[in-house]
Amino acid sequence: MKKLLVTGGAGFIGSEFVREGVRRGYAIAVIDKLSYAGDPERIQECGQGVSFYRADITNGDFVHHIFSTEKPDAVVHWAAESHVDRSILDASPFIEANVKGTQTLLEAARRSGVEKFINISTDEVYGELDEDGQFREETPLCPNSPYSVSKAAADMLGRAYYRTHGVPVVTVRPSNNYGPWQYPEKLIPVVILKALREEKIPVYGTGENVREWLYVSDCTGAVFSLLEKGRPGEAYNVGSGEERKNIEVVRAILRILDKPESLIEFTRDRPGHDFRYSLDSAKTGRETGWRREVSFEEGIKRTVQWYLDNMPWVRGKLDYLARYWQKVYE
Repeated sequence: MKKLLVTGGAGFIGSEFVREGVRRGYAIAVIDKLSYAGDPERIQECGQGVSFYRADITNGDFVHHIFSTEKPDAVVHWAAESHVDRSILDASPFIEANVKGTQTLLEAARRSGVEKFINISTDEVYGELDEDGQFREETPLCPNSPYSVSKAAADMLGRAYYRTHGVPVVTVRPSNNYGPWQYPEKLIPVVILKALREEKIPVYGTGENVREWLYVSDCTGAVFSLLEKGRPGEAYNVGSGEERKNIEVVRAILRILDKPESLIEFTRDRPGHDFRYSLDSAKTGRETGWRREVSFEEGIKRTVQWYLDNMPWVRGKLDYLARYWQKVYE
């Protein structure tokens, strides 16, 4: 049985990966700082199938201790500060977690001789597109937000540790994830929650910005495929082909909830807001056989239903969220 060390395993996407990993029969050790967006409830169902370390990945001594104790065969590195809006308010935590944290993990992996290191990047490292074209793995990186700059640095650190030290790094660049358990600061859960509360729904600018929406289980499925078949030293795009304008996403949720579009409130645009992302994921499909399974229409229905069924989890976060929303939306 392969043992995986999963960073950020109590986060939104990381926890989906952990739950699926347990079902697939992997032994898993999780490192998670349990910041505001981390929640061990997400992996509670895994029980004794997971060993858990509450740790900051920038703490080199503790990270090395975990590696020597667990002796993982592979590392899957999800842990990150991930919200663009927060990086605009304060970039410092993003540099610490995403850059220093990634370097700390790569160094521990180098010393321990892991078989593979999956470095989770993002489509945002490429910058933005106009109405045409797609990003390919060889597209030069041109990040625009403090968040995407920190992820590009982490992305390149993985490349450097492969080239310089031979660490078997596989870089994964997914598109926008959505689905169950997402913390309500990103677009889709914010819209669901505010619509249910009959509150105004903030939409940046005119809502014309375009994102490629990837259901979370499709993302983690791709990562498992790359864990098994990805080539060290290579980068892989993971997208769905499901592009939607932000305003289209909002309207789709309102239709499902039978709420009026009069709830929509256009707000001052995000500074430096990228217009469009779109990934060419043919390389990932060609080399691993992976392809997305959940359409946007099906995924958004599943996501809305999950939040309807799990409102107690969301309500526990409302006080914190209300204070945050006041800072971001005008």
